[in-house]
Amino acid sequence: MNKTWVNRISGLYLGDQVQMHNGVASGMNQKHAATQLTVQFDRVVGNSEADPKHHGGLDRVLHHFPREHYGQYRRWDLMSSFKDAPSMGENISTVGVNESLVNIGDIVQIGDVTLQVTQPRSPCFKLNVQFDQPKFALAMQESRMCGWFYRVLSEGVIRPSDSICLIERKTDISIAKAMQIYFLPEFDAEQYQTLLACEGLAQSWVESLQRRLAQQSIEDWAMRLYGKAS
Repeated sequence: MNKTWVNRISGLYLGDQVQMHNGVASGMNQKHAATQLTVQFDRVVGNSEADPKHHGGLDRVLHHFPREHYGQYRRWDLMSSFKDAPSMGENISTVGVNESLVNIGDIVQIGDVTLQVTQPRSPCFKLNVQFDQPKFALAMQESRMCGWFYRVLSEGVIRPSDSICLIERKTDISIAKAMQIYFLPEFDAEQYQTLLACEGLAQSWVESLQRRLAQQSIEDWAMRLYGKAS
């Protein structure tokens, strides 16, 4: 399989500064346009995360976010002011490929870098702060317009002129479907097993689903979505 998702990247972004915003440490507003991304197995050179526990790591080296989603969030009045890439903290911005077209485990070629799709972005309360909307993270969770993460299979350089090509499909579960399953309001062991069977799924999601199955319950999402316990 060799299918071109995007002929040309809309933007590449990175940043290693952390900013305090309403008492919350975040690197989202510190991302800036880059002429290229130097991609290593464990990081993008010059890029870092404010919260390494929940962001970054081998399964989340690069964050890809569809640029057209900004327009939809604006139409939903979920942005208090005009925002565009890279306000989500993304490294790669494109037009033309979205969560319904990208599957867990997809092997992707960008320039001389080979990547694998690992998980959707799990929206957290920092998005509420970023966009001054108390339920922005919940809206992203429910709409599944979240973007996705990659692990690195071969290192190299990504440039704006590069195309993005799907070279191998490992599963039939899209990013949108993975979001739907993972954030089901009710416990569903069968659906969790379906997602767990996806080759390439991020280890943190694997462990979370296994924990749910062991406990026969869903964890409380209030702290992640709102920054406070329910």
